[in-house]
Amino acid sequence: LFLSATCTADELNSDQAACMAAFWWQLLKLVISILQVLVLFFHVSCVSPPPDSTMPFKLERSEAFNGTHVALHTGAKIPVVGLGTWKSKPGEVANAIRVGVEAGVRHIDCAQIYGNEKEIGQALKDLFDRGVVKREDLFITSKLWNTFHAAQDVRPALQKTLDDLQLSYLDLYLIHWPHGFERGDVLFPRNEDGTVRYADTHYMESWVEMEKAVGEGLIRHIGLSNFNCRQMTEVYEKASVKPAVLQCECHPYLNQEQLLAAARKLNVVFTAYSPLGSGDRPWAKPDDPKLLDDAGLKQIGEKYGKSSAQVLIRFQVERGVTVIPKSVNDDRIRANFHVFDFELSEEDMAQLASFNRPWRACEPKLKIADGTEVPRDAAHPLYPFNDPY
Repeated sequence: LFLSATCTADELNSDQAACMAAFWWQLLKLVISILQVLVLFFHVSCVSPPPDSTMPFKLERSEAFNGTHVALHTGAKIPVVGLGTWKSKPGEVANAIRVGVEAGVRHIDCAQIYGNEKEIGQALKDLFDRGVVKREDLFITSKLWNTFHAAQDVRPALQKTLDDLQLSYLDLYLIHWPHGFERGDVLFPRNEDGTVRYADTHYMESWVEMEKAVGEGLIRHIGLSNFNCRQMTEVYEKASVKPAVLQCECHPYLNQEQLLAAARKLNVVFTAYSPLGSGDRPWAKPDDPKLLDDAGLKQIGEKYGKSSAQVLIRFQVERGVTVIPKSVNDDRIRANFHVFDFELSEEDMAQLASFNRPWRACEPKLKIADGTEVPRDAAHPLYPFNDPY
């Protein structure tokens, strides 16, 4: 049928070779059209509008979650509750690490840009030397900063993190943001008007170098931070070493249901940063939402005899999402880890999910000439938050 639509009987008899060439060309165009439709369908599946917030909440737990750990695609396990170190100042972070590990924390989240990896390394060495834990007992994450996305900068940045942490390998290394900054030692390179100086390096260039480090034993797993669905999918499809983890801001005001579902389809574990709403972020304004003060959240906490923070952490645990609350307060660090002695009902999980606004606490902003604040990096073609999720 396709051949008869391409050539008439007379044309086929007079010039069979030309007709066959036309036939194959038409068939190739048909295949390309089908592929384009499939690509468009998959793209739309990542950027479609959020579902109606009135739809009933359905609790879906990851099959890889066993209560205290989540299995990665390699079979290795990541502790579901960890300790975040963003905004933990030098002079405070070492004690936070010691208190956390002694309380049972076995998952520590770090990043070069946090400026505290040397002190964390000293705390880890102290814990190892005292026999509190062994290196293999801990799951330690760090991140590649935006100024080091170029291929020749990835390995030196990784090595600096390893040296500062006094480790021979990382359990997980993430690309901190998909968009890169201008190369160099200035971590926030800026123009005279205060705008950031960007680079056009694509994150796949960084990813290939991170894959090499996995092969050399310097990293056990690699992953992504602050990537959207489309970007995560691109990395997954192109990667030789598949992403193990996607780390993003996540809490009931930004519950990330669609992004979480997309990650699960790719067998990528989701990690929630700022799970308590990051109330201590430096750019917080008095009229910003305050998650920990939410009346509905407090009511749920009272029902279980738990703090609002413990309910928020347990909300992620119930979903099989690894969660990294940050604190430098000894009592809060211990309390944040003690969330395994209760379970939230499905009704309470649904109520927490219904808090979704969605609202981001951690979106870098820039004040422009008229005093208005706008997303700092939104003009960069790789900025992740221009997509719905």
